[in-house]
Amino acid sequence: MLEQIFKLTAHGTTVRREVVAGLTTFFTMAYIIFVNPAMLAEAGMDKGAVFVATCLAAAVGSMLMGVIANYPIALAPGMGLNAFFTYGVVLGMGHSWQTALGAVFIAGVLFLLLSLFKVREWIINVIPRTLKLGIATGIGAFLAMIALKNAGIIVAHPATLVTLGDLTSATPLLSILGFFLIAAGHARGWHGAVLGVVLLMTAVALGRGDVAYQGLVAMPPSLAPTFLQMDIAAALDVALLSVIFAFLFVDIFDNSGTLLAVTQKAGLADKDGNVERLGGALAADSLAAVAGAALGTSTTTSYVESAAGVAAGGRTGLTAVVVGLLFALCVFIAPLAAMVPVYATTGAIFYVAVLMLFNLQEIDWHDITEAAPVTVVLLLTPLTFSIAHGIALAFITYALTKALCGKHREVSWSIWLLTALFVLKIVFLS
Repeated sequence: MLEQIFKLTAHGTTVRREVVAGLTTFFTMAYIIFVNPAMLAEAGMDKGAVFVATCLAAAVGSMLMGVIANYPIALAPGMGLNAFFTYGVVLGMGHSWQTALGAVFIAGVLFLLLSLFKVREWIINVIPRTLKLGIATGIGAFLAMIALKNAGIIVAHPATLVTLGDLTSATPLLSILGFFLIAAGHARGWHGAVLGVVLLMTAVALGRGDVAYQGLVAMPPSLAPTFLQMDIAAALDVALLSVIFAFLFVDIFDNSGTLLAVTQKAGLADKDGNVERLGGALAADSLAAVAGAALGTSTTTSYVESAAGVAAGGRTGLTAVVVGLLFALCVFIAPLAAMVPVYATTGAIFYVAVLMLFNLQEIDWHDITEAAPVTVVLLLTPLTFSIAHGIALAFITYALTKALCGKHREVSWSIWLLTALFVLKIVFLS
C-alpha cells in the first residue's frame, strides 16, 4: 500500500529511510509545540487549547502534504506569522484574537483559491526578488526584537525608547545561554538542537524552582476554547484588509521559498525551480492554513526544517506523514509544554531570526534602488512592530526609489497598483 501511495521505488527510497527522515524533520521543528502556545497565550488565548491546536494543525498539514503532493515537506504554525498575530494584530492594533483567527481563515481561503486558479504563479513572478528577500529579513528582525524584549535583554526607556536590560538577572542570562547552545549544536550537525535546548532549559527551570513539576504525559487539554472561534464577520472589516493581505502575502512567499529550497535539495526540481505536483503542494498548504485557523492557531505553513529530513534520505510524502503522526502523538505531553519557561523559548526565537537574516547576503548593496527598500523593511518592521506596515513601506520605497533614480521601467504596473493601494491604506486606514 505504501508503495502504491508514495512510489518509494521510483524515488529510490525505502520505508525505513523515510521513517528515519520523518523522525529527523520532527525533532528539528518540534520546538514549535512549546513556542507557539507561549506566544499566542500573550494574545489572551487558552494556552492548553493552543497547544493541542498547534499539534493537530502540524499533524493535519504534514499529512495533507504527504498524501496530496507526495513531498517530504512538513508543516506547522509559522514563526513570524504567530508573532504578527499576537504582537501586531491583537496587542498592537487592538483586535480580538477571534478576529485575528478570522483574518487567518480568510487568508487561507484566498490562498486556496489563488492556488486552484493558478494566480499564485503570477503573484510570485510580479513581485521583485529584492522585496521577497527583504520581507523575510524584516520578519527576522521582528522576531529578534520580540525575543530580546521577552528575555529582558532590551527594556523600555522614556528617553531612548529602548535600552539594555539587566543582563545579570536569570532570564536574560539563560536566554543568551540557550541561543549560544542552539547555535553551537547546529554548527556541529545536531539537527534537534532547538528542541534539545528547550528541554534542557526546562530542566534548568525545574532545578531552580522557576516552574513546578506537573508530570510528562496526560490526556490532552480541551480544544473547545479555540475550536471554531474565528470571527470571520469582524475580520471582513475594511480596516483588516491590510492584515489579511499580510497573512496571505507572507504565507505565499514563505511556502514558495520553502517548496523551492526543499524540493531542490531532494532532487525533485529542475535548475529553474520547476517542480512536479506544485498544485497539490499549494493546495495542501492552503488547506492546512484553513484547518489551523479552525482549530485555533495562527497560519500553518511549510517548514524549511524539512531539509533536515531530506538530508537524512527523505524523498516522498511518507516522510511528511511520519512527521504528522508524531505531532498527533504530542497532544499527550501537554504537562511538559506547560512547564517550559520563557527563557527556554526566547533563545530559540532569536536563533530562527538569525536564520531569516541570512537573506541579506543576497541583496545587491551597491544598488541604492535595491538596498533602500530592504533597509526600510528591515528596520521599520520591528520598529513599527508590524509586518503589515513593513511590507507597505517597502513597496512604496521600492517604487519611488526606482522611479526617481531613472529606473522606472523596472517597476511593473502591478507593483505601481500595489504601491498605490498601500499609500491609500496608510493615508486613510492607519
